[in-house]
Amino acid sequence: MSTSPKARRRPDDRLVTVISGWLARHVSDGELASELGVVGAGELSPAQTEAVDELLAELAKPRKRAELEMVARETLETLALEG
Repeated sequence: MSTSPKARRRPDDRLVTVISGWLARHVSDGELASELGVVGAGELSPAQTEAVDELLAELAKPRKRAELEMVARETLETLALEG
């Protein structure tokens, strides 16, 4: 019986991967928002949930990419340190 790697990955690890892909311009804004919305709040620490919610809110606003990248990097830091 095989289990796909995606099914075994922790939610915070999956988010780190997708945010990193977005920063490298391999993932679209829509794909990033979709992935951020999939992870339930119960799967992350309160600090991680807050960071992800902030990034989702910022994605919904018309912003310059550089400003959004700063929020994305802060979210990555929180996901890594709180994980």
